[in-house]
Amino acid sequence: MTDCLIVGGGIIGMLTARELSAAGMDVTLLEQSRIGRESSWAGGGIISPLYPWRYTKSVNDLAAWSQQSYPTLCEELTQTSGIDPEYTISGLLTIDPEDIDKALDWSFNQEQNLKLIEGSELASYEQTLEIDAQQAAWMPDVAQVRNPRLTQSLYQDIKGQVQIHEHCKVDQLIVENRQVKGVVTDKQRFEADRVVICAGAWSRTLLQSLATPPTIEPVLGQMIIFKHQPQRINRITLHQDRYVIPRRDGRILVGSTLEHRGFEKTTTEEAKQELKAYALNHFPELAQAEIEHHWAGLRPGSPKGIPYIGELPEVSGLYVNAGHFRNGVVLGPASCRLLADIVLERPPILPSQPYRLDAKRF
Repeated sequence: MTDCLIVGGGIIGMLTARELSAAGMDVTLLEQSRIGRESSWAGGGIISPLYPWRYTKSVNDLAAWSQQSYPTLCEELTQTSGIDPEYTISGLLTIDPEDIDKALDWSFNQEQNLKLIEGSELASYEQTLEIDAQQAAWMPDVAQVRNPRLTQSLYQDIKGQVQIHEHCKVDQLIVENRQVKGVVTDKQRFEADRVVICAGAWSRTLLQSLATPPTIEPVLGQMIIFKHQPQRINRITLHQDRYVIPRRDGRILVGSTLEHRGFEKTTTEEAKQELKAYALNHFPELAQAEIEHHWAGLRPGSPKGIPYIGELPEVSGLYVNAGHFRNGVVLGPASCRLLADIVLERPPILPSQPYRLDAKRF
């Protein structure tokens, strides 16, 4: 028997395991596939919500806490794992946002560094960007991490302290007298008085037998990556709900689609060509670059993108930390610290009420 079972081995699951293990708990993590190979691997790694002024205060509060913690977290992970997550301050250019007044109000109220620039100034911020624009919102402090490297470093960091079982699918929760007692997997039974569901898009499926399962659904996103030259493109660029992210080694990530196809996770030639056309329309020099990879991931969509963090009302000891939609990376550190605070009955880093399963989201 273990103190706590974590179901789901993505960034959220690993950070949750890391927090609880650091507090002295005996933690076991169960992953149905390979560690960190679902949406955690597939995303862009921007350490900011896209159009943050369109999100609720509850989402922005988690983002702000995480943004403060990321430099230290990445330093620690690099030291303990030998793998650098490549935390990089790139800045974010949001081109022609239709609600720029709302963005400016948000930046003032949240004390965020945001500057309105004219379209004629864009070349001074990103030399190779070629797009006709009236204006842009420039956020110089926005950083990124490289998702695969972050997941690899987290795995190396926790594997000595946390028992990890890959290819171990949870089939059933064990609940007796409204108290969780563990889970049954396709391999064996695991017992614990605390179980945390961090299974991303699959979280609702695991909890669907309960009276109030979280409203989480899979949302497919397709992305492509170009093999390009370092320092030719340097800023994260966001326009018309698509983004371009430059990596340190010159690779350029372009995404992403938003598709509701259930748990189907296949790529399409149509999406690939759409993303390629978007990239070349903004950065024509990418026409000479090879598309190295095209992939898809399932994000855990939730109402207003507000994650579910806390204990389920019907079952004592059963917790959820899921529903981060497109923001699992940026909300991860704060979400997992808050979940650990709730489990360990510590003073929380943020008020937990907005993230409860019974909190109003619609």
